[in-house]
Amino acid sequence: MSKGEVTRQRIIELAAPLFNQRGFEGCSMQDILEATGLKKGGVYRHFSSKEELAAEAFRYSLSQAIKIRTPPPDPSRTAVERLHEVIDHFVEKPSPVPGGCPILNAAIDADDGNPVLRELVREGLKSWRSRISQIVRDGISHKEIRRDVQPRALANTIIATLEGALMISRLDGSKSALNDARASLEELIERVAAPQVSSR
Repeated sequence: MSKGEVTRQRIIELAAPLFNQRGFEGCSMQDILEATGLKKGGVYRHFSSKEELAAEAFRYSLSQAIKIRTPPPDPSRTAVERLHEVIDHFVEKPSPVPGGCPILNAAIDADDGNPVLRELVREGLKSWRSRISQIVRDGISHKEIRRDVQPRALANTIIATLEGALMISRLDGSKSALNDARASLEELIERVAAPQVSSR
């Protein structure tokens, strides 16, 4: 990477926790200048606006969360086992970018009138739902998950349960809600498993 590209990436990495913790409105350009040690012109040399920087910061935060929370592919694992892994990774491996799940944070933030950020969040959620849905479809085709299970519905249930539990856990300052959610989802996954498949 060129020196300019290195500087741009450094700005994104330093700004990402600020946006993830404080939101778009709560993160001022002064906060970004203090975090990066740059003058305003140094930031705007690489980004046309605060909105563009926020979008790149979200992309970075999401990529880091996906990297740590996505179980590595393992063809020896059944779909039921892979779904359990998805849940375990979410509960046990917090986002490496301070502030928690970027999708949850940015979804709330984007409701305040940031269409670019809102679209990025929608794409991030769509991708996450697609990954879980594909596991379910694989499980159905390999007779590991019941044929009457709707992949999209199960994916939405898993995501909504985990994200809701994360919000409660952050408010409570405890992982209890996340652990409760994991237990409930584990029961759900065992119920949708094909009769001959058991993972736990």
